Amino acid sequence: MSFVMSPLKDLLLNVDKWNPAKEAGDTLIKYIDLSSVDKDSKRIIDDEVQELFGSKAPSRARQLVSEKDILVATVRPNLNGVASVPGEFEGATASTGYCVLRVNEELLDSKYLFYWVQTELFVNNMISKASGANYPAVSDKIIKDSKIPLPPLEEQKRIAAILDKADAIRQKRKQAIDLADEFLRSVFLDMFGDPVMNPKGWEVEKFANVGSLDRGKSKHRPRNDPKLLGGLHPLVQTGDVANSKGYLRSYTSTYSDFGLAQSKKWPAGTLCITIAANIAKTGILTFDACFPDSVVGFTPNSKTTTEYVQAWISFLQKILEANAPESAQKNINLAILRDLDMPVPPISEQKKFTMIVEKVNSILNRTRVSEESKEQLFNSLSQKVFSGQL
Repeated sequence: MSFVMSPLKDLLLNVDKWNPAKEAGDTLIKYIDLSSVDKDSKRIIDDEVQELFGSKAPSRARQLVSEKDILVATVRPNLNGVASVPGEFEGATASTGYCVLRVNEELLDSKYLFYWVQTELFVNNMISKASGANYPAVSDKIIKDSKIPLPPLEEQKRIAAILDKADAIRQKRKQAIDLADEFLRSVFLDMFGDPVMNPKGWEVEKFANVGSLDRGKSKHRPRNDPKLLGGLHPLVQTGDVANSKGYLRSYTSTYSDFGLAQSKKWPAGTLCITIAANIAKTGILTFDACFPDSVVGFTPNSKTTTEYVQAWISFLQKILEANAPESAQKNINLAILRDLDMPVPPISEQKKFTMIVEKVNSILNRTRVSEESKEQLFNSLSQKVFSGQL
């Protein structure tokens, strides 16, 4: 059987908005930014939710969320930044970069909606309606005007329960990645100590002295000029780096030959570091690529290794983000990065750490094919249940 398609806007409740900068004063609020949602696990990451005084809230902190609200990122719909708000973030404030969907529980099951907004049908619909070449986005209206298959409520809950079980299987590799990150962080601390405190007394160098550190290039204006795009040259954006899980393995944008001429192509192995919006997030290129000036490229000299530097930055990321000046969005400049003090252990020790990183990644890579197969199965199952075939 097939289900009736119903506009989302007919199934939703209103979401309250406020201005914490004016209304909250010195009260602490929890702020869910675009970087707070993990694009792979579709979950809000506790450590990425900022706790700050209302008076310090950015201008985009506006939407009061409740448990079971569904967050759908309106920018880069191809990345499918969606999440369900858990109970611990009841009353948190979400960025206007999200469309917040609050269901009328008499008509629509929240979990059912959560899985619907992950489907290829929904994502492809949003991609087709997005505007902006370099920074594609959809409006809240486009999302709420879109239609959802609407079986009876009990059937919605049955479908959500099926997809819950399938999703639990899909999440296993993602949990393995998290464990690998924790393991490597522990290994780093054991080998080198806390890089902020430098308890082992390693020699200290300025970041500028351990390699080449330069901003990406995107000289032409406007940046979304169509003649810049659509060619054969990979283009990596800030969001791609922030969501790379350490390695940039794919890309969704490309430059034309004209676009390449006003930019610069960086070689595979370059460490990309974000300096705007997402602060000090990193990813190592696995292919040659261009990136804009909101990303910095680093290549090491004989004093250090890329993997050591990447791990070192991960310990400083929260500090750099907290201290980043903000106008329209947070940002740091190249001078701040170049002036950072880096403990520099013997290169032989750094290379040992690099070997450990490579071994861990080798193990994770062997599970990648299996994970892609699980993802395909989940997508196939979603397609069947939402079309009434299961």
